[in-house]
Amino acid sequence: MLIEQIKLDRLQMPLKHPFETSFGRLMKRDFIVVSVQSEGFIGFGESTAFPLPFYNEESTETVLYILKELIIPQVLKMEKLKHPEDLDPIFQSVKGHRMAKAALEGAVWDLYCKKKGISLAKALGGTKGEIDVGVSIGIEPTIEELLDRVGSCIDQGYKKIKVKIKPGFDVKPMEAIRDRFGMDVPLMADANSAYTLQDTDHLKQLDPLNLMMIEQPLDYDDIIDHGTLQRELSTPICLDESIHSVEDARKAVEIGATKIINIKVGRVGGLTEAKKIHDYCQSMGIPVWCGGMLESGIGRAHNIAISSLGKFTIPGDTSPSDRYWKQDITDAEVQFYKPGVLKVPEGPGIGYGINEQAFNHYVVHTESFQKMKVIN
Repeated sequence: MLIEQIKLDRLQMPLKHPFETSFGRLMKRDFIVVSVQSEGFIGFGESTAFPLPFYNEESTETVLYILKELIIPQVLKMEKLKHPEDLDPIFQSVKGHRMAKAALEGAVWDLYCKKKGISLAKALGGTKGEIDVGVSIGIEPTIEELLDRVGSCIDQGYKKIKVKIKPGFDVKPMEAIRDRFGMDVPLMADANSAYTLQDTDHLKQLDPLNLMMIEQPLDYDDIIDHGTLQRELSTPICLDESIHSVEDARKAVEIGATKIINIKVGRVGGLTEAKKIHDYCQSMGIPVWCGGMLESGIGRAHNIAISSLGKFTIPGDTSPSDRYWKQDITDAEVQFYKPGVLKVPEGPGIGYGINEQAFNHYVVHTESFQKMKVIN
């Protein structure tokens, strides 16, 4: 693949409903779409960084800077790419900034598959034709509103209910869900690093609720204390923010810090590293699932593809487009094939085209790079 042009589009898409976690309240997605062109084919990738660094250290602005100043110039110097993995030497020259890397790598994977005439899922080694889907529910103003939202999601057929929690909104809401809907609903809590080891006794109150897992209860970059906490809890701990690479996954598993891993493509630096983590977890018997970052249809398509791999046995967060957007930017929006189930696209690349009208409506800034030349 001779990379002829790389384009960065900054989009701002308003959410249909505010989405609140322990670290803040979101009203819109502000993100970067990367498109990579070669010989008439275009591949698309999406940055999952938020406008401010409250999930991890990256932001929309840092993604733009790293891509423009460090990664894109090196990619455009390359003679040809035979495979997306050929980007690794460039990525190794830049420490961290995995969401920036993943956005460009995702576009190259899509391009590679389109030129080969194969689906992204097949290229990654996916074996499933459909995937089960869970839902992520933010912190609601009241427990009653949370119960209404949970009930609606159960009625829609979601295969897993994830509820965001924080100190002051944790045990009672989860108990209320169990009281209303019973102990058999697949239910988990996501803390987004809101607790410390001093909260161990409080978190133990979640153990009787038969939760699938509690996700990332402690610091966003911690592994050691999660091992201590897991020895105190019967509820499995799932690590999210702490896992940046297959090496992080190995260390966390070896010290007993996690029993489940959430693989987010952006957080780990791209599809190549995501597959490595999947393969390691498969060898160790650790179940994995694919978390969401409020992606548009482009990012959702990448998540569907990686979720087609065999060890993704827990439903991920890849809800249909209309849960979040009045209009998505893909020509066919992500929709249920049957309640709680998505079809894995069989067409070339990510399997979704771009709705140009909707895409252009959300664009607030564009830059295009060709042979080291910037066109504004």
